[in-house]
Amino acid sequence: MNTDRPGPLSRRTVLATGAAAGLAAAVVGPELLYADARLARTIPATGETIAAVGMGSWLTFDVGSNRHARAQRVDVVRAFFEAGGGMIDSSPMYGTSEAVIGHCLAELGRPQGLFSASKVWTISQGIGKRQMEASRKLWGIEAFDLMQIHNMLDWETHLATLKAWKAEGRIRYLGITTSHGRRHAALAKAMAAEPFDFVQFTYNVLDREAENRLLPLARDRGQAVIINRPFQRGGLFRRVRGHQLPDWAAEIGCETWAQFFLKYILANPAVTCVIPATSRVDHMKQNMSAGLGPLPDPAMRKRMQDHVEML
Repeated sequence: MNTDRPGPLSRRTVLATGAAAGLAAAVVGPELLYADARLARTIPATGETIAAVGMGSWLTFDVGSNRHARAQRVDVVRAFFEAGGGMIDSSPMYGTSEAVIGHCLAELGRPQGLFSASKVWTISQGIGKRQMEASRKLWGIEAFDLMQIHNMLDWETHLATLKAWKAEGRIRYLGITTSHGRRHAALAKAMAAEPFDFVQFTYNVLDREAENRLLPLARDRGQAVIINRPFQRGGLFRRVRGHQLPDWAAEIGCETWAQFFLKYILANPAVTCVIPATSRVDHMKQNMSAGLGPLPDPAMRKRMQDHVEML
């Protein structure tokens, strides 16, 4: 099980400096930020559209039965749907996250627009089936929109199940994931060989290996792409600690570093959905605002990555 934890300096610390939003807020008006409709992307397999900013749940929703923490997560999920969110991504690997998501959905009266995405993370076909059914019950839904094979674990075995379940209508889409760069070659081989509807992997302004093969391959194969670790597990916020946004970030409607990092990812046309995770309503609102307003062109993206690399 992945036990990595973010370092002690989080987005909260970065924002506490007051620098992240101050400069851009002074030069960008609401007409620039909110002039465009919320960004949506098309799922190649069907043509269905989905909001390009989704929600992850690793660490942030693993709060057990703590009533206060659960109530906070209800507010986070409410803010997500109020901002036009759709995809919520989780996994049995994420402790109690699936149970907490189910609690939030029930408290909110099963919000319209949910695109439910979870994973199978075990070995053997029989155990995998039982795990997926347990996840469905925890979420309190009739069927998952998307079921993914987590970190490619026993993927050929589970793919046979997912193909059958898709044919039976028990899931709508099937996918495969990795969060480790060392598995990119193996993932590319699987993507080229099998008809995955979705693939999920890491990509951000500093971790750009996916540009070399995975993103072009997904585009060519007609596979939707979900991006995990968009903030480098908090590493990007630690990197920009004490630094103001460059004034030119206002050209693409950025008021916060979160918008800056997410817009960089979303500007790649092969990306379908990015899934930042948070436990705070204000951070959720920042994340969702990345789906509003202009996106950087290639020249601006190069400028963005150069700027972050030199900090």
